[in-house]
Amino acid sequence: MAGRSWSDPQDKYFEDFVAGEVLVTRGRTIDVGDLTTFAGLTGDHYPLHTDEEYAKKTRFGTRIAHGPLTFAIAVGLVGTSGFYGNAIVALVEIEHLKALKPVIPGDTLRVHAQVVELQPGDNPKYGVLHVNYSVRNQREEEVMAFKQVMLARRRSAGSTRDE
Repeated sequence: MAGRSWSDPQDKYFEDFVAGEVLVTRGRTIDVGDLTTFAGLTGDHYPLHTDEEYAKKTRFGTRIAHGPLTFAIAVGLVGTSGFYGNAIVALVEIEHLKALKPVIPGDTLRVHAQVVELQPGDNPKYGVLHVNYSVRNQREEEVMAFKQVMLARRRSAGSTRDE
């Protein structure tokens, strides 16, 4: 009996996506190390993210994650899920990014990603994929929302899915 073979990432094309399809990612718990690592990487050492004593006196009562950190984790959760396979060739833009609730250490984030639009585009090699991201915590509260617009490779005329 021959075994099945899988590749990572799997071959995927613009034509494999369907408007309305939804991915729900696995969870990822945010910890203080994420905040300090991100602060070190970006140079954003604003005390709301890095100084617990300062943050205790704010409206949040504790440190909160940087908005761009939440965004990056959301993109990473979808990316590592395999949902896009190797279809994506470029980021076109991020639309309507909104930070809706604070993310604090101990929160577990998941992403609900929904394909909302597929544009064939002018170039026969690429299509434009529009995906809404809803980033939610362990209580299913939406903490961030945005639309990611990406360029995805298309099958060439007459090719098959496995090419």
